[in-house]
Amino acid sequence: MLARPNRVITADEFRRAVRRGRRTTTPIAVYHRIELGADHPARFGFIISRAIGTAVHRNRLRRRFRAIGRELVDEGARGGDIVVRALPGAAEQDWATLRDDMRGVLVERLIPS
Repeated sequence: MLARPNRVITADEFRRAVRRGRRTTTPIAVYHRIELGADHPARFGFIISRAIGTAVHRNRLRRRFRAIGRELVDEGARGGDIVVRALPGAAEQDWATLRDDMRGVLVERLIPS
């Protein structure tokens, strides 16, 4: 589970990231990222719609995305809010594919070198 300081929680925070953030689309998800400065922790939020499948599939996908987000935070990710909107094909992907997709989009932008 992501710690509270690393979660996008309120509807306003989600709305701000989706409307004003930079969008990157992959076959698995749409990533909305809004930069808040290097002194802010990275915060993650997830949008998993019913188009993904049953509650079991949606919750499994949400848990996987949270675990990947926690890995990024542990590696030193900072500086913005990230909202991940899963696309319907995401539920069929294995852990490694999800991880590579999310890391490929976010690592260079969030983890200082």
